[in-house]
Amino acid sequence: MTEKIIKVPGPDHPITVEPAQARVVVTVVGRVIADTRNALVLREASYPPVYYIPRNDVEMTLLERTDHATYCPYKGDCAYYSIPSGGERTVNAVWTYESPYAPVKEIAQHLAFYPNRVDSIEVQPAG
Repeated sequence: MTEKIIKVPGPDHPITVEPAQARVVVTVVGRVIADTRNALVLREASYPPVYYIPRNDVEMTLLERTDHATYCPYKGDCAYYSIPSGGERTVNAVWTYESPYAPVKEIAQHLAFYPNRVDSIEVQPAG
């Protein structure tokens, strides 16, 4: 097995994690999969912001763990879930870093959703 390279966010590849200050609702096939006011927003380099939702605010019974796994040198090992009710499009639609590296430790026990694999990720200003 090859050694995993660990990279630390910095000026050349900034990563920030902060409370989203918004309500985030994720739907698939007309069902609310996640609804939270406690999301974190992760901003990484030039990528679009990603909302990480606490597991407590996700209908985990609607998700199914898969064998798919990836690795990010900034965040660590990544595990995936599918949303069976959504069919083929929602295979590996959800990802999570269960033991993320220290610079992004806040995203542990949170899930993120690929926008193109769910019906919507609605972000409403907190209020």
